[in-house]
Amino acid sequence: YDGRQVLERIKGDDNLAHIPVVVLTTSSAEEDILRSYRLHANAYVTKPVDLDQFIAAVRQIDDFFVTVVRLPRAATS
Repeated sequence: YDGRQVLERIKGDDNLAHIPVVVLTTSSAEEDILRSYRLHANAYVTKPVDLDQFIAAVRQIDDFFVTVVRLPRAATS
């Protein structure tokens, strides 16, 4: 599977769809951004090339989804 296929499967599964998915990629192409959001990505981040900037970006993503965002509980069967 490529990342888009994984995103599609996650968001297409009622038991997994609530999980936030952040697309982390080297692509800044508009069509990739649009496609990811059409597949219900929760965020699209173009990876910084510099290692320190990459680490900072990952920390910001973590802070946002762990500290700031309130997520729904998992669906129960």
